Amino acid sequence: MTTKPEHYDVIVKPLITEKATLVSDANAYVFQVTKDANKPAIKEAVEALFNVKVKAVNTTITKGKTKRFRGRPGVRSDVKKAYVTLEAGNSIDVATGL
Repeated sequence: MTTKPEHYDVIVKPLITEKATLVSDANAYVFQVTKDANKPAIKEAVEALFNVKVKAVNTTITKGKTKRFRGRPGVRSDVKKAYVTLEAGNSIDVATGL
């Protein structure tokens, strides 16, 4: 599969959190994706960028919190995450980045 510039627009960054490292035991990886990205586009982008076979893609939208920035109220942006499960025998080294 060839890499297209649109693939870099779909995936914003890999997420490395405590929960993301726990799901990596099940051969799943977490990526922050654009809000308008759908599951087939995410699957195609991950397969093209990392040369792996994707088994499943689950997405979730985390609503932005109301926080205080320098004493003034503000709102964090909503974030869409993709939990990408890979076929057996495939792996991604998320530490190296895109």
